[in-house]
Amino acid sequence: MSAKAAHAIDRVIVTRPEPEAARWVESLRERGWAAEAWPLLRIAEPADGPALERLRTWRVAWPKQDALMFVSSAAVQRFFAEPVAPPNAHTRFWAPGPGTARALLQALWPLGVGEDRIDTPPPAADQFDSEHLWPVVRGQLAPGRRVLVVRGTSEGAEGDPSGQGRDWLIEQCRQAGAEVEACVAYRRERVVPTEADSERLRAASGPATVWLFSSSEAVQALKGHWPADARAVALATHPRIADAARALGFARVIRCRPTLADVGRGLESWASASP
Repeated sequence: MSAKAAHAIDRVIVTRPEPEAARWVESLRERGWAAEAWPLLRIAEPADGPALERLRTWRVAWPKQDALMFVSSAAVQRFFAEPVAPPNAHTRFWAPGPGTARALLQALWPLGVGEDRIDTPPPAADQFDSEHLWPVVRGQLAPGRRVLVVRGTSEGAEGDPSGQGRDWLIEQCRQAGAEVEACVAYRRERVVPTEADSERLRAASGPATVWLFSSSEAVQALKGHWPADARAVALATHPRIADAARALGFARVIRCRPTLADVGRGLESWASASP
């Protein structure tokens, strides 16, 4: 294909929260992409006392559970940010994707727990999410089994010490007879562009810019600020995120799985596609 037919990509904007954004930027640059970080989410500790107290309680009580489901790598990092009770010999650890599984392996290795107790969708799964995790873990469940879901809460949604997220999987577990508890390990805060960001946002709205989104909330952080005539491309790591990007005004949305290899293939595919 001629260079004239290809789409130029002058920059790739990584919207993940730090420190993930910096790691992704470094990895993309190593592969030849002009990447830069623009985190549209910030990960913080739970804001309210009941959620923090519940988190501290579960750091001690977690060995009583048959399985712990972590919704993201941030959930893993925040749960294990303080000392936890010694592990038992049976609890399973569930991860919806490879990033969360890697974070679990790093957190559990010092405790003497190996990757053989981590459950995650297979590498060839069409998507990395709760729906593709469920076939892997449903055989572990029976009436009386106990599951703890470690998740986050969104800014402005404080008040529920069990948090939000992965409700579909929780319902499947309960229908299988399991007793499901949940706790908040972190709070997501949107980093909304300011007036000082307007020039940068305008420069990043052209067709040679690709925005990498791994969260629908990151897309929502741009609501009310995204230029109406923007022609930038969105690379979304889940169908729901793709829908949010289209609703915001991205005319072109590319879907890919949330791995570095798949993001790279998505960029290469767009760069070489016919206009």
